[in-house]
Amino acid sequence: MLEFLVLIVALLAASGALGVIRALDPRRPLLVYGIALVLCLGGLAVVLGHRVMGAPVLRLVLPLGLPWVGVHLRLDALAGFFLLVINLVGALVSLFALGYGRHASEPGRVLPFYGPFLAAMQLVCLADDAFSFLFAWELMSLVSFFLVLVEHEKESSHQAARVYLLMAAGGTFSLLLAMGVLAGADGGYSFDAIRGQERAEATVVSVFLLALIGAGSKAGLIPVHAWLPLAHPAAPSHVSALMSGVMTKVAIYGFVRLVFDLLGGVALGPSVIVLILGGISAVLGVLYALMEHDLKRLLAYHTVENIGIITAALGLALAFAAAGFDLLAALALTAGLFHVLNHALFKSLLFCGAGAVLHATGTRDMERLGGLLRRMPTTGISFLLGCAAISALPPLNGFVSEWLLFQAILQSPILVSLPIVLVVPAVGALLALAAALAAACFVKAYGVVFLSRPRSAEAAAAREVDPFSRAAMLAFAGLCLLLGVIPGLIVDALAPVGELLLTAHLPSQLGNPWLSLQPLPTSASSYNGLVLLSFLLIAGGLTAVVLHRFGGAGLRLGPIWDCGYPDPAPSTQYTATSFAQPIRRVFGTVLFRARETVTMPPPLATAAARLEVRLEDPIWERLYVPVARAVLAAADRLNPLQFQTIRRYLVLVFLSLVGLLVLAAARS
Repeated sequence: MLEFLVLIVALLAASGALGVIRALDPRRPLLVYGIALVLCLGGLAVVLGHRVMGAPVLRLVLPLGLPWVGVHLRLDALAGFFLLVINLVGALVSLFALGYGRHASEPGRVLPFYGPFLAAMQLVCLADDAFSFLFAWELMSLVSFFLVLVEHEKESSHQAARVYLLMAAGGTFSLLLAMGVLAGADGGYSFDAIRGQERAEATVVSVFLLALIGAGSKAGLIPVHAWLPLAHPAAPSHVSALMSGVMTKVAIYGFVRLVFDLLGGVALGPSVIVLILGGISAVLGVLYALMEHDLKRLLAYHTVENIGIITAALGLALAFAAAGFDLLAALALTAGLFHVLNHALFKSLLFCGAGAVLHATGTRDMERLGGLLRRMPTTGISFLLGCAAISALPPLNGFVSEWLLFQAILQSPILVSLPIVLVVPAVGALLALAAALAAACFVKAYGVVFLSRPRSAEAAAAREVDPFSRAAMLAFAGLCLLLGVIPGLIVDALAPVGELLLTAHLPSQLGNPWLSLQPLPTSASSYNGLVLLSFLLIAGGLTAVVLHRFGGAGLRLGPIWDCGYPDPAPSTQYTATSFAQPIRRVFGTVLFRARETVTMPPPLATAAARLEVRLEDPIWERLYVPVARAVLAAADRLNPLQFQTIRRYLVLVFLSLVGLLVLAAARS
């Protein structure tokens, strides 16, 4: 426990010393990233060396915060797992930033908030009372707001920061109300005082909905996801990796802590809500991504998709737990938490890859990229592994967690409740559709960005990034492969979390022959990443030998197939727009009101033909725009209150006081 307190203080101090560092040597402000790398490695060593996830619960009370409450800190298996995620990803992203951050035009806008961002996320996981939790949560929101606003000279950054701050404030307010309802009339704000209380069903449902809104808005769950595709492209790429890979997982931690731990679970009805929202988020997130041609916005929407997968797993765990099937609940919970780690790894890898592409070419527009694999081979290979992992292709880590989730879905017929019997197969179908569409989306992204021929002079002149950035991306890619081959390591590490939240856990996996993964002892279904990887390597090697033996060992170059039109221009290639056109015509017309307008000049005219595609975000247009208009209209009506006389202000204060006294008397 003390080690993490020292880590948090050191992260804050490192950023606080930025002014001194810049004064001593203005060319080396990136020492902050180096310090963050060392401190995150230290936190990772504490988690792994002391086996925090399997160790006894540690508690600490500091004489800070509210005088009658103090600051309560707790380190248990759940907090230990999320601290592992934060420090592992934080260390590798800091390594990437050592190279990538050298090219920042204004590093002083990022460095003061980088350390506090990492510290705040860790403090959220350690907090054991309502005040400390909300304080750390709000600190995390505020410092990330300044990181989103780094390029404040751009209007898009201003809009992204405004939307993010408003939604973060709304989410914090929801969590504040949830904590108040949990504390009750006695005002027991420590989590120990909240756990195990008997509550009315209406109270449980209220806290559940508030927690879902508060944590879901930070995680990017539909329909409270509007900030995410705006904020991620606006922030620097290494910050986007932390926000998407880690901060959204801290939001998942908040939901798990409130619902699974403090509430002790919910009934079948609320779990259906979580399942449905998870399935819808997964499908809509990937469909949004398919419509995008901005590389970072595409990745941001895939965060919505993967948050939907995690949420669906948590909803299924709640349903199994409510029905009394604790082992199946542990299976679904393990799938969800495993995907938390997997998504943190491959999404951070992809955002780092997008940052490398942005640095090398100066653009995120996929229509202006192409041919980068030959010019940036390390980035291209790492990005390819990230694309395969997020597409749930074996033997990478993304496949394992989704496979575990589908194993839990296949056990759902044991639930006899009619809503669950109808909802779970439908959600399973949505998740399967999302997986297929994700593969299509990343075929588009990788093919357009890294294959084919360059579509601009910037892409043709691209060069590989620095060694620090390449090392970080290779490390992320290696972890994606390692966890896909040896998934039992994480499944066994998550056993104490299942025991803490559900009093049940999956059987030990590391003792299985050939490192097989068999989550249910009575099931014939199993997965062996090591055997699959060996088969792929052997098959690939034999194929290469046969081709070189019978096809010739020399490299032969030939002209590109031109469909009968011998025009070598890059404009004859498939673009991101043309690749997504069939899917856009199937889904986009209904979901996004897609409209295509073709402008064809008359014969012999020299004007160029044009294809214009217009899309509409129905959630933004029908939910947020009316709310914004109502708020602005109310503000216009209330604006005259700023220009009243002292007498009228006194009358308003008096009437407010009388109203509060009447309300208090009515309640008593």
